[in-house]
Amino acid sequence: MKVGITGGIGSGKTTVCKIFESLGVPVYYADNEAKRLIEEHPRLVSGYKKLFGDEVYRNGKLNKRLVAKMIFDDSKLLNKVNALVHPVVREDFIGWVNKQRAPYVLEEAAVLLESGGHQFLDKVILVTAPVTVRIARVIKRDGVTPEEVLKRIRNQWPDEKRRRFCNYEVLSDDKHLVVPQILNIHSELLK
Repeated sequence: MKVGITGGIGSGKTTVCKIFESLGVPVYYADNEAKRLIEEHPRLVSGYKKLFGDEVYRNGKLNKRLVAKMIFDDSKLLNKVNALVHPVVREDFIGWVNKQRAPYVLEEAAVLLESGGHQFLDKVILVTAPVTVRIARVIKRDGVTPEEVLKRIRNQWPDEKRRRFCNYEVLSDDKHLVVPQILNIHSELLK
C-alpha cells in the first residue's frame, strides 16, 4: 500500500515521518529525491538547460539561486519546471516502492496534493499545526523572518483545502501527543 504524507511548511512532516520510520515503515522523501534527480537524471538536466540555459549547472550542481530568481514571479515557468520534474520523481518513487518489502510505504511531499501526486496513492495523511507554531519552527530551522514564513505559507494550499483529499490527520502542535496519533494510523494501515 502506498500512503502519502503532506502538510504545510513547518507542520511537522519530517518529525512524523521519522516516527513512522522507527516503526519500520519505509519513507520516500520526494522533495529530497527531486533535488538529487535534478542534478543526476539526464531528462531533468537537459530540460533544466532548455528552460534556464547551460549556466543553470555549475560543476554538475544546480545553481539554485538562478532558478529561484527566474521562477520567483513567473508562474508559467514554475509550471513548466513542475511538469518536467514531477513525472521523473513519480517514476523514481515507483521504482523505489517495488524494492520495498513492508506492508505499506510513505511518500512525503510538501506539494503532494497540489501536484496531483495523491491520485497515485492509496491513502493520504495530513500533518497540521497552528500557524503560530509553524512560523516559530521555520524561523528556528531556517533563520528567516516571520514575514518570509508567512509569504511561504500563503503560497501553499490551506489545511482546509488539503483536508478534502486526506484520509488521516496528525495534529502536531504543542498540546497534543503525536505518537499516539501515529500509532492509531499505523494500526489502521496494517489491517
